[in-house]
Amino acid sequence: MALAVSLRKALLMLLTAMIFVLMVLYWNQGGIKPQSYINTYEKSVGSREALSEFPIPVEKIWTYKCEGDKCVRYHYLTLAKGEKRVPFMSCSMTCGDINIWPHPTIKSGVSSKSLTFSMEDIELRLDTPYPQVESQFRQSFELFLKDLRRIQRLDFRDASSEGVMGGAAETAAVGAGSSAATASNPGHVDDVHDIKKHVQRRYVDAGQTESHRLRSENVGAASILANAFGGSRKRCDIETFTINVSVHKFSDLHLNFDTDESYRLTGTFENGHYFVQISANSFFGARHALSTLEQLIWFDDEDNLLRTLSKVIIIDAPKFRYRGLMLDTSRHFFSVEAIKRTIAGMSHAKLNRFHWHITDSQSFPYVSKHYPELAAHGAYSERETYTDADVRDIVGYAKLHGIQVIPEIDAPAHAGNGWDWGPKRGMGELSLCINQQPWSFYCGEPPCGQLNPKNNHTYLILQRLYEELLNSTGPTDYFHLGGDEVNLECWAQYFNDTDLRGLWCDFMMNAMARLKIANNNVEPKYVTVWSSGLTNTRCLPKSQFAVQVWGGSTWQENYDLLDNGFNVIFSHVDAWYLDCGFGNWRATGDAACSPYRTWQNVYKHRPWERMRLDKTRRKQVLGGEVCLWTEQVDEEQLDNRLWPRASALGERLWADPDDVSDMDTVPQEVFKRMSVFRTRLVELGLKAEPIFPKYCAQNPGECI
Repeated sequence: MALAVSLRKALLMLLTAMIFVLMVLYWNQGGIKPQSYINTYEKSVGSREALSEFPIPVEKIWTYKCEGDKCVRYHYLTLAKGEKRVPFMSCSMTCGDINIWPHPTIKSGVSSKSLTFSMEDIELRLDTPYPQVESQFRQSFELFLKDLRRIQRLDFRDASSEGVMGGAAETAAVGAGSSAATASNPGHVDDVHDIKKHVQRRYVDAGQTESHRLRSENVGAASILANAFGGSRKRCDIETFTINVSVHKFSDLHLNFDTDESYRLTGTFENGHYFVQISANSFFGARHALSTLEQLIWFDDEDNLLRTLSKVIIIDAPKFRYRGLMLDTSRHFFSVEAIKRTIAGMSHAKLNRFHWHITDSQSFPYVSKHYPELAAHGAYSERETYTDADVRDIVGYAKLHGIQVIPEIDAPAHAGNGWDWGPKRGMGELSLCINQQPWSFYCGEPPCGQLNPKNNHTYLILQRLYEELLNSTGPTDYFHLGGDEVNLECWAQYFNDTDLRGLWCDFMMNAMARLKIANNNVEPKYVTVWSSGLTNTRCLPKSQFAVQVWGGSTWQENYDLLDNGFNVIFSHVDAWYLDCGFGNWRATGDAACSPYRTWQNVYKHRPWERMRLDKTRRKQVLGGEVCLWTEQVDEEQLDNRLWPRASALGERLWADPDDVSDMDTVPQEVFKRMSVFRTRLVELGLKAEPIFPKYCAQNPGECI
């Protein structure tokens, strides 16, 4: 009898509790009451503490709806409780055209439905007969996983946020275990998969399954119950995320002008399993596919999970073979980590050539094995130098991103500090006019310096430098000799009875011969020099030399070089010089180009169209390159000077989209994708400058 009474009491208490819960739920259906609004706002604002280090804030007060192929912002806290908040990225990736940068060139199609998953669900299956391709792609895949960790905020969560954010510590442990397993046994991923299987999905217990069922019926009720019982991790739509990669045609790991960079990527979902299929003819195509896949994944800060699209098909290939970025590390020194960060940004934008202007008249930071005196006399400090190990480190990192490093020792001009030790070594004057005043008579900007064209020791030093750099960078069919802005007045002081233009030609041909010796008697397919008044003297054979054209896009030299049969790389100062627009850096003379080159200027520049080139002349255009000279840039400004403007060149040279309306107007769709891509760069640690006010980013189409 006592037991029955106790049971009735327990049932009565349970019934009372259920009635109370139902009353609370009913009361919350009609909208948010003022006090509830305040509490919800305070809670959303308080949640930022957990991710305070992450550069992208969580926007809990806004939700987005796809209306007419664009995302429209609504104030979430004024909506009914039962309506789930949709973050901006989740809306942007499922609304309208595919939202990746650069846009695919051949075919692209995506579903508007997205699916949740977590990093620990990912596995790689690699099919290639080439061991070297397998090894390098696995290392690239580790970088891909590292980016996803950052996207999923795993490295930004502290212990206090573990319950709210859904078991970040466990996920991080799984990721770390996977990386460790791969590193210890890089030839196999089965060990990694075994580790994952033991922990994968173990958090899906009965309580969370019930919460998932309730969520589909009543989001508001499920949210309250989840908060009441501890906010445990949510179940994912995708149970396994398998990335199948196939590379079967080419084994070469050194990028050249014949490299096939195309790829095909598909994504399908079936019975809880997501399959990505990547097919490419080379490592480089597969690497580009991995960059595209990364852009098809985003973090949903409402579910605290990664998302991707349920169905994807992309067939893609670049329009131009040379898609470059030049960084000057002489006028200011940049650390190895800053250069690596730049290379990572290039990979996201599918730029493929890092032109490293290592030395100039201001400093010589490269520590040569054969001639360490160059850095000893020319570096800003012992710390601000690059050793052979540094170069190899950067080159190795670039290869994992599908990027070739092209080092440049500028010669004969732009060679002053670092070259003044010749007489002490019994080698004579290696360079002339070093630091000579008034500088404006003898060079383009201070300090002056120009290599001695009649000293054989000068050519021997160049040969050794070329040899060292080629050994560090690997086989190549492209090399840059410099060759720009030679001041004939400097040489005239010493060789006034000589044909000075012919002297420049002799110097470049001698440098070319030394390069061939340094390259095991193999002449690179393309040996490039900067354009100048001397490149039109027709002394350089067009079959051996290409020209990087840096002058204005309307200058006559553009047409003359093509008419003379040269292959060219465009780097027009009026469109693709990223250092312009920051004012004079000295009191006298022209010391700056202007105005500022916006990302729209970079994007809309199509010299092959404006010049109305025929098919023959178009084939002579190898590609293009943005340049960052660093008179007014150091490591603190590097990211925002480059990004996202350099990525505009990425789409121009990868996809070269047509000017469907106005040659000077960027379509709204491009603004939308650029805004999202800029956010991705910031998310991945690059301090990219904004392209417009944040209001415009949150309200696509309203500001353009």
